[in-house]
Amino acid sequence: MSEPFAQYPYQYGQFGQYTPPEPPRRHRSRTILGLTATAVVAAGVGAGAAIGLSHGTSGASAASTSKNELSTSQIASKVDPGLVDVTSTLGYQDAEAMGTGIVLTANGEILTNNHVINGATSISVTDIGNGKTYKAAVVGYDESKDVAVLQLTGASGLTTAPLGDSSTVNVGSSVVGIGNAGGAGGTPSTAVGTVTALNQSITASDESSGSSEQLSGLIETNADIQSGDSGGPLANSAGEVIGMDTAASTSYQFSGNGDNGSSGSGSGDNGYGYGNNGSSGSDGSTGSGSDSSTQGYAIPVNTALSIAKEIEAGQGSATVHIGATAFLGIELESSAGTGSAGVAIAGAQAGTPAAAAGLENGDTITALNGESVSTGTDIQETLIGLKPGDKVSIAWTDTSGASHTTTITLATGPAA
Repeated sequence: MSEPFAQYPYQYGQFGQYTPPEPPRRHRSRTILGLTATAVVAAGVGAGAAIGLSHGTSGASAASTSKNELSTSQIASKVDPGLVDVTSTLGYQDAEAMGTGIVLTANGEILTNNHVINGATSISVTDIGNGKTYKAAVVGYDESKDVAVLQLTGASGLTTAPLGDSSTVNVGSSVVGIGNAGGAGGTPSTAVGTVTALNQSITASDESSGSSEQLSGLIETNADIQSGDSGGPLANSAGEVIGMDTAASTSYQFSGNGDNGSSGSGSGDNGYGYGNNGSSGSDGSTGSGSDSSTQGYAIPVNTALSIAKEIEAGQGSATVHIGATAFLGIELESSAGTGSAGVAIAGAQAGTPAAAAGLENGDTITALNGESVSTGTDIQETLIGLKPGDKVSIAWTDTSGASHTTTITLATGPAA
């Protein structure tokens, strides 16, 4: 199996690293900034960052073994027909990313991770149930929760995934991660494990854009979830989807108090990194050691479906974006820093609103839509609710120190 985050390689702790489901094949190290959170984060590969992992409630009770438990092959046979392989073409990055999706409706509504379609200029989806490939449009997404909903074009009669209730999950519950491991396509891979903790939180930041996000309430598992599994299901022993895989670590060494205690720090090879802040064991006992292990994280399906319903209803918010993504078209070097005086850029894509406004390599954006900006996160928070066609003001300082202000009309850009 492959780690869920399709575009972001994550590092975890001092002894291991997060790997994305299928990192995009990038041929340059620039971030293309649109006007939504995900567009800013699109250049996770090659960024390198420091991240904190904080543990929440781990749950004291273990799930009892059910006499109705299915075998791994039976679970896969039940779940596989309700899955899809997702391929995102990242036109502005000259790259491609692969992930997994969960079929919600027979006419092709798909649940997946936001990062799987982050930066996509086009998306194709292959249904495991019927083997057909469809074009997909983004209905909406919540970057802060890493949830996105897609709609397939011309789909009908698809097999939907068997959905469970994540509120029934306990520490010790048997689970199976299923997905497009390594972006290889074909029959989904499986990874068997148990739930090791509940209500976990991960905060990720991207040095290239200065943006960050926190995912909370996650299910932690020792199933060997790998890259390409992003957006895929974590299924229980009855073959029901109780989570959506979203991040994973490998070769992790534990040392700390309690059976769930852990600590560590480090930096990743490329992209987002996760450092473990440690936690106390759920049974209150003390202990230490250095077991090599794997940790995967899944968004509880109840949480993901709640967000999907908001998206389906067209209920936009400060974090939920509905419809097409607004696009500015500025570029940030992956090594670019941030400061209090604005956001430095590496240029503007030809034919974009930023280029039409005259922004160039070395310029520093100081305000957008009347709001001062100093990081990529500021741009995200200011513009997440905007749509293509909206008019916004932009202020910047050029390389000679001269100040400029103009009004631009946002274009339609990559999914975020």
